[in-house]
Amino acid sequence: MSSLVAPPTAGVPARPVAAKPAHRPYRVRVAAVTPLSPSFVRLTFAGDDLADFGADGLDQRIKVVLPLPGTGFDTFPGGDWWSAWRALPDHQRNPFRTYTARAVRPAEREVDVDFVVHADGGPAAAWLATVAAGDEAMLVGPDATSGVRGSGVEWAPGSARTVMIAGDETAAPAICSIVEQLPADARGCVFVEVPGEADVLPLAAPAGVSVHWLPRVDAHAGHGERLQRAVRDWTARYVTAWHRGVDVTDVDVDHDLLWDVPQGEPGRGAALEGDLYAWLAGEAAAIKSLRRFLVSEVGVDRRQVAFMGYWRLGRSEM
Repeated sequence: MSSLVAPPTAGVPARPVAAKPAHRPYRVRVAAVTPLSPSFVRLTFAGDDLADFGADGLDQRIKVVLPLPGTGFDTFPGGDWWSAWRALPDHQRNPFRTYTARAVRPAEREVDVDFVVHADGGPAAAWLATVAAGDEAMLVGPDATSGVRGSGVEWAPGSARTVMIAGDETAAPAICSIVEQLPADARGCVFVEVPGEADVLPLAAPAGVSVHWLPRVDAHAGHGERLQRAVRDWTARYVTAWHRGVDVTDVDVDHDLLWDVPQGEPGRGAALEGDLYAWLAGEAAAIKSLRRFLVSEVGVDRRQVAFMGYWRLGRSEM
């Protein structure tokens, strides 16, 4: 059976030797600020260089660079920027945050990025509260002219016949992008926990994929509780004779990087063929718990579970 998503890299070597970095900075401007719900806002970025912005789609990671007071982006390096950025003195080093490219339109030279509206006091929240159409901005994203495809794309279902996708509001843009690119014969289940009922976004899914938005209507429920309960309930109905009790290495969500994805070719396929492929992203502790449940209790091979801790509860990281 074919993969659950047509690989955007079909026929292209996954990691050829490139003459230039796979990702590079793009100086852009904010073309539009579009509120989507009480908790989501879409920024449309525009710029001539975006004609070369990679359009692999799925859960494509990019970075939004935040301006420095007074100097904006004047000290942010170009080209192979990472080492040069790290070498800058603190007062010249722009902060940045990682997001998903919700839509890329190279012909129109535009990129959409959906943001979660937070009042956590972090630099991204402060910038988002004041950003307006016409403002200068900067993205770091894939360079379609580099010869590298699939860099920053974690979705890799291989030949899995069923998908289970779960995440909180921070994962909603990536989840929506993935679901919109599933083939018509895909099957599975999608769970998205969001702050409130008004944050349920329109999302077209294949007939065999059910989408469940999970608003936190109970003020006493903790972050991730509805998500974990929904995944456990669905898995109990789906799984029949899998229980193998595989132990999972623990992860310290306060210090360790919580990010583990199948070691297949980026954007093309997982390392192991299996019936179920799970993609989990969101708050670190909740995602850790879900990963442990699927691998240790259900018996899903860990190579069939992509899990990404996007943030940690109680920390202003977004």
